[in-house]
Amino acid sequence: MPDPAAVRLCGFPPLVGERPRVLVLGSMPGAASLAALEYYGHPRNAFWPIMGELFGAGPALPYAERTARLGAAGVALWDVLAACRRPGSLDSAIEPDSIELNDIPGLLAAQPGIRHVFCNGTAAATLLRRHVLGRLPRALPWTRLPSTSPAHAGRSLADKLAAWRVLADTLAVD
Repeated sequence: MPDPAAVRLCGFPPLVGERPRVLVLGSMPGAASLAALEYYGHPRNAFWPIMGELFGAGPALPYAERTARLGAAGVALWDVLAACRRPGSLDSAIEPDSIELNDIPGLLAAQPGIRHVFCNGTAAATLLRRHVLGRLPRALPWTRLPSTSPAHAGRSLADKLAAWRVLADTLAVD
């Protein structure tokens, strides 16, 4: 039975620059991101500090400039889920019967330059594996990276940054 306290949440459209080569998928924006209308909008989320180190798209910049720098670097952002019910912000609270998927197969068909998918955390990877991989228009490598969420405090920012360097390394192979 659905949790009456869980509100139906809707995510954001994809952020895709002119020539994306990698796609970073989250699960579903948290409450702070939804309130800010920004990907990774929680001030303690490590995503933007990591993107600052990798691509000069750090949290001190205005959001539009951060996303433009990611786009120029070839990084597209989206979430596996388009909508769901979830009390709070934890992925573990997403009600499985409420999930609505984003059209990731359609995005990848429209963006043939994307050659690798990176999942921001276990929840995004699990959702991708269970609901999306079998429907992709082409086989693509994918990698689960440690979550940048402040709820995932088991790893330091330095450890997360070290793991996320594979994103920049993948783009450097061109």
